[in-house]
Amino acid sequence: MLPFNSSSEPSQPAKQPPNHQSDPSMDYQPTMSLDMAYRRADMLAKIRQFFANRHVLEVQTPVLSQAGNSDMFVPSISANMVIRDKPQTYYLHTSPEFAMKRMLAAWQVPIYQICPVFRDNEVGQRHNSEFTMLEWYRPNMTLTELGNELSDLLAVVYGHAQIMTHYSYGQAFMDYVGIHPLSASCDVLSAIAADKGMTGIDIGDDHQGWLDVLFSHLVEPHLGHDMPTLITDYPPATAALAKVATDQQGNAVAKRFELYINGIEIANAYDELADSKALRARFEADNNERAKRGLPVMPIDERLLAACDDLPECSGIALGIDRLLMVLTGAKTLDAVIGFGVGRA
Repeated sequence: MLPFNSSSEPSQPAKQPPNHQSDPSMDYQPTMSLDMAYRRADMLAKIRQFFANRHVLEVQTPVLSQAGNSDMFVPSISANMVIRDKPQTYYLHTSPEFAMKRMLAAWQVPIYQICPVFRDNEVGQRHNSEFTMLEWYRPNMTLTELGNELSDLLAVVYGHAQIMTHYSYGQAFMDYVGIHPLSASCDVLSAIAADKGMTGIDIGDDHQGWLDVLFSHLVEPHLGHDMPTLITDYPPATAALAKVATDQQGNAVAKRFELYINGIEIANAYDELADSKALRARFEADNNERAKRGLPVMPIDERLLAACDDLPECSGIALGIDRLLMVLTGAKTLDAVIGFGVGRA
């Protein structure tokens, strides 16, 4: 039998990559290892098989849109384009949500998508300006049922059953900050921030802004260490495209949940609001606030609003693929689970 190298020439040692230690900017290699690439591919295959088994249709939508995200805290990246010789500004989507809801309104069937999404000024151990999102929508499925399906998906990815604990936003705040988030004043919230060493923060009378600061610093790090944790009943100011309801204590709360594992936010789910007038009012309020803060006003997605009145009752969820792989493998940084971080893109 011929040897593996059948050339008549003497076999040569494998070519080694060039040493770029003298110029680190020329290091071409991926930020994740080959072993991690195999683990990522395996996880994606399991996710796709999970949805295939449940007859959820995989779709693909454009990453470029004429409309941007009006949410001040989810900044869009703009792209200058020329279309039929006319310069235009488009936006890289921060989520496939708008386009997927247009499909859902037209087809009325469960759909999912795995795609790159983009957010400006997001770089860090758990952030990258481009990352991968899994998003799916379930017509006629409640938020509770969607949480159960999320648990089933985690079981497939982990290889064993996952039990999730439920924790209200208000209770988590009281346990780790010591006050109720919906009744505490901005003065109280800012005083707590200062007492905890969060200096140099000046967000005035932005009540939700103070809650976000305290939650991220004092609550998030404690969540999801013993088991995956769903935080529920968020303040209505965080509703975005979710419905708002009244909780058992009579407080208005957003009908949404977020999944935390090992102190990291992994997924965000809504009981979807399908009222075009209410959504327009939210988009316009966002843009008014953006204008006050000197931020660009975003074009509103009129096609989404046109689709909303045909949208079925549904729940939807967005899950960060890269972060899920981080907690699954114990990786410490996002760069370790993606091909190239933004610094090497």
